[in-house]
Amino acid sequence: MLDLVVVGDANPDVLVFGVPATPPAGQAETLVSSGTLALGGSAAIAAHGAARLGLNTALVAMVGRDAAGDFTLDTLRSAGVDISGCVRHERLPTALTVCLNQPGGDRAILTAPGCLPFFAPASLPPARHAHAASYFLQPALAAALPALLRDFAGSTSLDTNDDPAGTWLLAPGLLEACDLLLPNEAEALALSGSADLDGALRVLAGHGCTPVVKCGARGAVALDGGTVHRVRGPDAVPVDTVGAGDSFDAGFLAAWLESGDLDSALALGSACGALSTRAAGGTAAQPTAEEARKVSKEARI
Repeated sequence: MLDLVVVGDANPDVLVFGVPATPPAGQAETLVSSGTLALGGSAAIAAHGAARLGLNTALVAMVGRDAAGDFTLDTLRSAGVDISGCVRHERLPTALTVCLNQPGGDRAILTAPGCLPFFAPASLPPARHAHAASYFLQPALAAALPALLRDFAGSTSLDTNDDPAGTWLLAPGLLEACDLLLPNEAEALALSGSADLDGALRVLAGHGCTPVVKCGARGAVALDGGTVHRVRGPDAVPVDTVGAGDSFDAGFLAAWLESGDLDSALALGSACGALSTRAAGGTAAQPTAEEARKVSKEARI
């Protein structure tokens, strides 16, 4: 049986570095410091990271019948991800994301959704755990997800990622169908409507799931059964933070599936997130299990 099935988005990322805050228009050509083509999509990055850690991992996603779709599936296949559950839209293109990275570390993210809004699998393959990502980019999947997760025989998790529309409305029953919720801090505040992280943890946990919140360089925090678990991750000087949260998800789930221990899962997730920032793109620097376990020992619980 599969260890992990991930359902959600998969597409190329075009990462451009050294971009001015407002690139000049008027057909002016602006030289930047560097650019990279990489695997993108939060679900795809998480699946890639889990396979890198040694989990038997499958991705269920949709791409188009185009070169972008070929690149996406080839990259996943080369990493050992089972892509037999991926489908290709006959007419619409693969989604595409462009990340404009400014010298100060901020970035703008531009996504052409392509076929993403029309993706809604009827079922998920059997696995120990199902993880869903990029909820707000995929309205057809969002509508189907409560039933998909409720009917799934294994444990379940969700990383909503950002909501471009800013509504932050989840389908009724969705959080109740999740064992784990894996937002970052800004997403946790928006989803809960709370003004502070402690309040957000309590609101989200009130739906019956265990919220696990990523706090960037400050590590991560979870609330389970009234007990707060906090981990300060290893120190890192990031080259690029794209996909770090998705690599955290992969590491967290790998450790949680192995032991069920939240502290160990937070430590390994934080290590995977930090290590993934060593290179441009979400997958180029994702660690092996050996690398991640070694660095996780630096986490402060």
